[in-house]
Amino acid sequence: MNSTLSPTATAPASAAPGPVPVHGPVLQAPSIHVRAVITWLAIFPLVAVGMILVAPLTEGWHSALRSLVLTLVVVPVAVYLVVPRLFAGYGALLRRRNSRKTSS
Repeated sequence: MNSTLSPTATAPASAAPGPVPVHGPVLQAPSIHVRAVITWLAIFPLVAVGMILVAPLTEGWHSALRSLVLTLVVVPVAVYLVVPRLFAGYGALLRRRNSRKTSS
C-alpha cells in the first residue's frame, strides 16, 4: 500500500488547522493614505541625511550614479528598520486611543 497522498486524497482531520486564538482586538490595516505618509516620514529624513553624507564622497559623480548609491543604502534601511518601527508606533497610538474610547 502506498503511503503518499493522491491529488484527490484529503489530509487527516487532526492535520486541519484549528481556530487561531485572538489575544485582543484585531486592528485593521492602515489605509493607503496612512501608509503613504508613514513611508514618506521614513524616506524623506533618510534621503536628506544621506544626501548630506554622500555628497562629499560623490562630488564628481553623475547624478544618476549618486542616486543609485543613495537608494542602495536608504531603501533597505527604510524597509527593514524605519518603516516597521513607524508602523509599530502608529499601532501603539491607535491602541492607546481606542482604549481611551472604550474606558470612557
